[in-house]
Amino acid sequence: MAGAKKLFTIGYEQTPPKAVLDELEQAGVKLVVDVRAVTSSRRPGFSKKQLAAGLDERGIAYVHLAALGTPREGRLAARSGQYVALEKIYSQHLKEPEAREAMDELSALVKKAGPVCLLCYERDHTHCHRQMIAEIIEERDGVAVKNLAGRQV
Repeated sequence: MAGAKKLFTIGYEQTPPKAVLDELEQAGVKLVVDVRAVTSSRRPGFSKKQLAAGLDERGIAYVHLAALGTPREGRLAARSGQYVALEKIYSQHLKEPEAREAMDELSALVKKAGPVCLLCYERDHTHCHRQMIAEIIEERDGVAVKNLAGRQV
């Protein structure tokens, strides 16, 4: 896949803000697409405004696509380790018009913005809806996907 567009994913669970920012910068990410439904965070540095400011200091743009966030019942399933239920709930969510439009917007961003990274909370991408998003974009647009992980605390 030489020359293919790149799509990264990262979760900030158990990772300090500096480690996440360092990882994004080192990977050459030009745009972070926040795919959280709720952009407030108890973790300093990861609420929407703080995150966008930290990224901006590194020359990385920020976009929030709320429609690609996990519905409340999906977040509850993920928190309780019910990943099959999360996948089912999120697959249904992706059929909604707003989610389809946001997926089209993401696809356009990946094609034009340079290396893009999907950001969410869960460290393990296999337990996060961002993996489903990445797989769809990978198949649909022929991008190469790589999952990043910053240094844990």
